[in-house]
Amino acid sequence: MSLATVEHGGADVAGGHGSSAHGAAGHGKKGLGNPVLGMLLFIVSEIMFFGGLFAAYFSLRTSAGTWPPEGNEAFLIKEHVLFPSILTLLLVISSLTCQIAVWRIRRGDRVGMNRALMLTVILGVVFLMGQLYEYTQLGYGIADGTFGGTFYILTGFHGAHVLGGVLMLSVCLYRGGLGQFSAQHHDMVEATSIYWHFVDIVWVFLFALLYFV
Repeated sequence: MSLATVEHGGADVAGGHGSSAHGAAGHGKKGLGNPVLGMLLFIVSEIMFFGGLFAAYFSLRTSAGTWPPEGNEAFLIKEHVLFPSILTLLLVISSLTCQIAVWRIRRGDRVGMNRALMLTVILGVVFLMGQLYEYTQLGYGIADGTFGGTFYILTGFHGAHVLGGVLMLSVCLYRGGLGQFSAQHHDMVEATSIYWHFVDIVWVFLFALLYFV
């Protein structure tokens, strides 16, 4: 074998490695991380869960004839709608602050992410406290007929999901304070934001359904 052939073969090998490196670089941008993918799959199951609750609500409502049943008409007057409207606004704002946290960490801004997460947690806690306060002001409970049962079941399950979201956000805030997230590694923040947006969207539908429809 001639020296030229060896040199030519070496060039081919070098070229092959160069192509491989270029291919690896071309696939350097990762797709969905496992936490994000897992959360998306979980959200699908949650959509079916709340879909079942909504279907049960409409079934009970259509079979009841008069809605709300006699004795609970005051539930829909403006005095009772104003307070949950404020809570709804706070929850929508919390969805924005949660997304700001994602935008910040994508840029590598850990301080900005932590501040946005802290504000989101505070708004979530205020919403839960407001919901508990509203329960004490309604004048009826879960055992007060079909209306009371469906109202407390729907809002109660949603409140439990908000609590779960607050806990996840708190874990993200704790880990963020330890500096465990970066522009390249923040899948948990992304996954938690997806869940929080879902919880907010569900509440908007619940709020419109229970208070205005």
